[in-house]
Amino acid sequence: MATKAPRICGCGKLVLSGERCACQKVRDAERKARFDRKRPNSSARGYTGSWDRARADYLAQHPFCRRCGARAVVVDHIKPHRGNSELFWDRSNWQPLCTSHHSSAKQREERRTIKRT
Repeated sequence: MATKAPRICGCGKLVLSGERCACQKVRDAERKARFDRKRPNSSARGYTGSWDRARADYLAQHPFCRRCGARAVVVDHIKPHRGNSELFWDRSNWQPLCTSHHSSAKQREERRTIKRT
């Protein structure tokens, strides 16, 4: 089976297809750290004890991932609330997801939506 040829990174190192160069990994980590320093903590974003109780109640009523049927462990906001408390607490905006769908597919979709707007 044929594979793609390695590429040369901007730093001059040879990088195998599908992998990231060490310099790219460092830049990614620095970018994420800059973002995290500016981001409010979870309780400032609304994830308090009240949320924990509402989340547990919702997952008891909706125990399976909306996308694959696996055990749901995350209550996801269908439309990102971005600090809007009405949207945050609107149960019609909630959906049960497994970790895999919340942490990969849903985040990818949100990034695409942000880029379009």
